[in-house]
Amino acid sequence: MAQPLTFAAAALASARRELAFLRASRWETAQITVLPWAILLVFMAVFSHTVLRDVPIAVVDQDRSPASRALVRKLNAAPGVYVHAMPVTLEDAWPMVRKVDVYAVLYLPRDVSREVGRGQTATAIAYYNASYLTTGQAAFREISAVVQAHNAELSLSRELFLRGRSALRAAPVRVQSTVLFNAERSYEHFLQSLLFPAVLQLAFCIAAVAALGRELRDGTAPAWLDASGGRPAAAIAGKLLPYFALFMLYAALALLWVGGLRSGAVAGSWIMLLAGYAGLYLAYAAIGSLLIGATRSMATALSLTGIYSGVAMAFSGGTFPTIEGPLFTQIWSRLMPFTAYVQLQVQQLDAGASWRDSLWPLATLGVFVLVGAGLGLPLYARALRDEASWGRR
Repeated sequence: MAQPLTFAAAALASARRELAFLRASRWETAQITVLPWAILLVFMAVFSHTVLRDVPIAVVDQDRSPASRALVRKLNAAPGVYVHAMPVTLEDAWPMVRKVDVYAVLYLPRDVSREVGRGQTATAIAYYNASYLTTGQAAFREISAVVQAHNAELSLSRELFLRGRSALRAAPVRVQSTVLFNAERSYEHFLQSLLFPAVLQLAFCIAAVAALGRELRDGTAPAWLDASGGRPAAAIAGKLLPYFALFMLYAALALLWVGGLRSGAVAGSWIMLLAGYAGLYLAYAAIGSLLIGATRSMATALSLTGIYSGVAMAFSGGTFPTIEGPLFTQIWSRLMPFTAYVQLQVQQLDAGASWRDSLWPLATLGVFVLVGAGLGLPLYARALRDEASWGRR
């Protein structure tokens, strides 16, 4: 009588069976190799410029004074914007905004320099296109910085002329703005650090659900369980092992690109970042087993996976704010493992937090694993033993 397989031996047998399937199926192999990296390479190419530069703006200069012309020259010298056009009136500028030839308009009314010379406060109005929020705000921020610097020079010259050097006094309060953790305001770093794990977790979750659902769809569950010594838990672990190992390699390469080759260095712990990726994958694998076990349909489970995992980045708080959002938004955000991973990644990739500070989001990922597996594995194991479910699509 043959000895029953140990858990490790059963898992390895299941892993070998899955690898044999992948070698025989080019399409399935391409889905976990070529497709994810094709998407990531597109992101690398699209977001290859680190910092947004030379955003086109328009300046409506109705003052036409030496001071206003000096301001235009300073705007052209600023790295973030360049003066694309100088229409005569605001009415002439709006078509440029509507055609997206420019992303912002600076309006200098008549007599601006005269009001400044009288010691009065003059108003320059900046309009920016909030439909292109990131680009428009970048242009507005650069315009504001240039105008404030120009103001300081004008104020100094006026005080020197009116009162002499002895009358000059420092401002009572001055605000100094310092950017934390992404001082270059790199859009490449900001977007790629979110897009890479978002793509990888989606691809992994789809691969895991497809691998588990295939046994039910094709009616091959009995042969799979026999090859794994009749141990469902070991069979599931072994089946997912090749995907987990492959996507952990992808995670290490993604972190090397985002946190090493393109951004200088990881501020915190590489080990915690990789642990976060491992927790993220395991959480989605557990949730995938729940989806396939509850639906017993590969097609339905894949559809639910796309809905659940595909919107993870939008609800993570990394792109769109979830603070003080609708109750549904806040609940849905917390029901996604990706939200916990993003918190861990910000702490370790950019902020340089202690590894202890990231134990909470890592523990949150562990809760997803325990709850998802605790509910999903019994349902999926029951589906494997239920002959009525085999062949169901």
